[in-house]
Amino acid sequence: MVEGSKFRAVLTLLKNLTLAALLYATIFGIISLVSDPSVAAKGKIGIPAFLDKTGPTELIETTKSGIKVKFAGTTKTVTINPHANVFNRPVTAVQNKDDYLGPRPHVDTEADLDMLIEECRGTYAGLEKMRKPFDCLKFFAEGEDRYYHLPAASDRASVQDPRKADYIDADGHGKTLESYTPIQDAVAANGSNIGTCPGPIIPYHVYWTGPASWRVEVFIKSYLYTQNLACSRLWLWLDSDRNPKAVYNMMNKDALFARFLPLVERGDIVVKAWNFPSRIPLATDDEDKNGFDYYSRPGVPNAKGEKDVAENIIEDMDGQQWLVLTQKQMTFLPVAVSDAVRFIVLHIYGGAYFDMDVLMLRDMRPLLLPKEHAFAERWAAHPHPGDYNTAIMSLSANSSLSSYLLYGGIRMGVNFHPRVLGRMAWKDRRDLEFKMFETAAFDPIWTEFNWDREGRCTVPCIRDYSAVFKGKIDGVKDEWESYDGPQLETIDLKDAQPKELKSKRDEANVPASAAAPIPKHDDKAGHADSFQATLDEEDELRKAGVVSDYVLSEDNYPPNNRTLENFFRGAWTYHIHNQWVKHPEPSSWISVLEHAHDGFLAGKRTNPYGEKWTGPSLMPYNYWPEYV
Repeated sequence: MVEGSKFRAVLTLLKNLTLAALLYATIFGIISLVSDPSVAAKGKIGIPAFLDKTGPTELIETTKSGIKVKFAGTTKTVTINPHANVFNRPVTAVQNKDDYLGPRPHVDTEADLDMLIEECRGTYAGLEKMRKPFDCLKFFAEGEDRYYHLPAASDRASVQDPRKADYIDADGHGKTLESYTPIQDAVAANGSNIGTCPGPIIPYHVYWTGPASWRVEVFIKSYLYTQNLACSRLWLWLDSDRNPKAVYNMMNKDALFARFLPLVERGDIVVKAWNFPSRIPLATDDEDKNGFDYYSRPGVPNAKGEKDVAENIIEDMDGQQWLVLTQKQMTFLPVAVSDAVRFIVLHIYGGAYFDMDVLMLRDMRPLLLPKEHAFAERWAAHPHPGDYNTAIMSLSANSSLSSYLLYGGIRMGVNFHPRVLGRMAWKDRRDLEFKMFETAAFDPIWTEFNWDREGRCTVPCIRDYSAVFKGKIDGVKDEWESYDGPQLETIDLKDAQPKELKSKRDEANVPASAAAPIPKHDDKAGHADSFQATLDEEDELRKAGVVSDYVLSEDNYPPNNRTLENFFRGAWTYHIHNQWVKHPEPSSWISVLEHAHDGFLAGKRTNPYGEKWTGPSLMPYNYWPEYV
C-alpha cells in the first residue's frame, strides 16, 4: 500500500514537471517570437507584430458592434466598424482651399499694431468695440491692405545692423555680422537645411514640464504649418529645476518627441533647460522710471567689486546692474514658474512667448517686427487697462519695459501673474508701452462667454472651449449662424482623400524610437493610449475585412463642411485653454486642423500661404482608440 502511494506520488511529480516544462517552453517561444528582429520590425507600432505570422483572424473577435482588435500601441481593445473608421473615413465633404491666406507677407512686412488694437477696441477709455469679436475678425481677415505695410527701404528690418537687434542671435551667428543676408541671396528652409533669413531671426519661446504630449505635438505642428521657418526659432524650455534630466529624457527617451528630432538637428527647435536664474542683467535705468528705488548711498564694494545699489540689485565693476535673487525668492511651484518664465526669457532673449495650448493660425512675424512691439492680450472682456493675459506676449530684450516688469514681479514677492503686473504698470503709467490686443486676435471666443459678447457671433460660432473637439452630427449647435460667405462646394465622397495622409518617409526607415509606445517616465505619461499604424498593418486590416468600403450612414463622425478657411479667419492664434484631458473627435474642428497639418507635412497639401513642405518627414498624428 505504501509502495503504491510512493509510485503515484512519483507519477504526479513527473506529470507536474512535464506540464511545467511545456508551459516554460510556450512562454519562451512567445518571448522569442516577439523578440525576433524580423517580427519586431513590423510590430513597432499598431497591430501586434505576429499578425502576419498567425493570421489576423486569430487576433480579431467579431461582435455586434464591430470587430475587436488589440493594437500593440495601446492598452485598450479597439472596436472597429469596418464601414466607418479612421482608415476609410473621407477627410471632408466639401472642397478644401488650403491657400486661403494668399502669399506669405514679405519678410520685412510690419503690422500697424495701434490700428489693429483700436479697430477692435475703440477708444482707450471708451472700449466701444471691445465686445464685438465678429467685427474685429472681419477687419483682420479683410483689412490687410490697411494694417500691413512695407517700411521705407532704409527703415526695413533686413537692412538694419544685426548687432543692435533686440533678439538674441538675430543673425544666426551670435550677433557678430554687420549685415543680414541680402534678400536675393537668402535660401528658404529645405530638406536638412533651415535656410537663411534676410533679416532678424525671431525666437519663439514655450515652456513645458514632463514628457511630450499631444499638446506639444499640435503646437509644434501649428508652428511649422504657419511660420516663416528660416526667420524663426522655436525655443522649447523644459523645467530642469523640477527634473534635472528633463532635456536628456526629452531628447533620448521620449517616443513622441522623437518624431521632431530631425527638426532639432536642422535647427528649427532649440531644446533648452530651464533653471531659475540667481542673477539677471538689467537695462540701465537712465530715466529713473524702472522702479528700482536706488539707495541714496550705494553699498561698499565686495571682493569682486560689486556693490548693492537697490534692493535685490547689484552693480559690477563695469557698471552693469544685476537683479539678484535669494534662494527663498526662487519659487518652483508649476503655475508660478510658468508665469515667471515668460517674463524672464523675454527679458534676456527677446522675441515672443506662447503657452503650449495655443495653436498658430497665421504668420506672427509682422506683429513682432515693429520697433515698439511689446504687447500681450486683454483678460477676456475685463475693461480695466491693466487686466492683461500673457498666454501670448512679446517684449524687447533687456529693455527698460522688460526690466521694469521683471523687477516689479520680484518686488511683489515673485508674483508674475499678468493682472498683478498689469495693474502695477497702469498705476505707474507704463501700460501704454505694453500694448493690449483684444481677444479676437489670439483667443477669439473668450468674449463669447465672459462679460457678454455684443453683435454677431464669430465664425464658427463656438460657445464652449470643448466644442472644437466635438465631431458628431449636431455636436455643436448653430456654429454657422454668422456665416454669410459663398456656398461651400461639396465633393463626391468616393473621390475624397480618406484618413490622415501618411508621411513621405519610407516606413521601413522610421526610427524605432519614433514608433514605439511612450516609455515610462518619472512625470505623467503622455500619449499612453494613442497609437499609430503602418501602411502594412493597415493592409492586414483590409485583408482581414476590418476595413471595407465606407458607408456614410454607419458613421458616428461623418465628414462635414468644416475647413480651416472658416476657422476664426483673421485670428493669429486659437487658444485651447487647457482642455488637457480632451481628445479631438474625428471630423471636429481640431481634427480638421490635424488633417491639414498631416497633409502639409506629408507633402500632399499646402499651408495657408500656398507653400509646400520641403523639410524632414514627420510622423502623422496618432489615433485615439475610443474614436477609431
